[in-house]
Amino acid sequence: MLRLADKTAIITGGAGGIGRATGKLFAEEGAHVILVDLDESGLQDVVQSIADENVGYVVADTTQPDQVQRFVNAAVERHGGVDIFIANAGIEGEVNSIIDTPVEMFEKVMSVNVRGVWLGLKYVMPLMRERGGGSIVITSSAAGVQGTVGMSPYTASKHAVIGLMRTAALEGASMGIRVNTVNPSPIHTRMMRSIEEQRVSKGGEGYTTVEEAQNAVVEGNPLGRYGEPEEVGKLMMFLASDESSYCNGGVYMVDGGTTAGRV
Repeated sequence: MLRLADKTAIITGGAGGIGRATGKLFAEEGAHVILVDLDESGLQDVVQSIADENVGYVVADTTQPDQVQRFVNAAVERHGGVDIFIANAGIEGEVNSIIDTPVEMFEKVMSVNVRGVWLGLKYVMPLMRERGGGSIVITSSAAGVQGTVGMSPYTASKHAVIGLMRTAALEGASMGIRVNTVNPSPIHTRMMRSIEEQRVSKGGEGYTTVEEAQNAVVEGNPLGRYGEPEEVGKLMMFLASDESSYCNGGVYMVDGGTTAGRV
């Protein structure tokens, strides 16, 4: 039996690596999937690559209430409601010290990574309550449980969504809604490439090539490699499915052991 048969899932950040992989896995397990992103061409590419009639998309800015309401309404109009919400949209911002980080950059990262998640919870949870429950998975990060030099806005935002998750898990429990975070890193995605390239261009850590920066990441990982988006998607699949029916309020690392010695 398909693990997500007849379930409706909204996945924000749907044009990115983790969103794409998760959408494909969910569709293969029988879900109706709505991918959400600002990048329409990216969304079209993902939908075409998955090639499943149960996968569609909505172009939306997750920081704007009316646009969040719009993609939630689309789920109701197309499939009757929402059973699974993957709050995955996020940006890395600039690699800079706290002193050198522009105020505008801090506000932008917090808006996408925190406000966007909060708005998703605000508009999705009432619909899940009407359906008798559901599962919400928020993408945090290894940076959500430890400090990260040069990435104060991102680190603060990923700590913050764990707090949102814990509150939502407590408030949602009586509605049959489970809420958890998945905390990835390092994963082969556009975001990691951006961070590596910035670390090289800034020059403060001594890397002269992206390859050097990547080698340092691999050497610092107990499993000695990057993770793949599909490995994050499989954890999201478990948390979205009924197999995780007693999992609520949890912080689930998918980082190859990177944070094991630091927490």
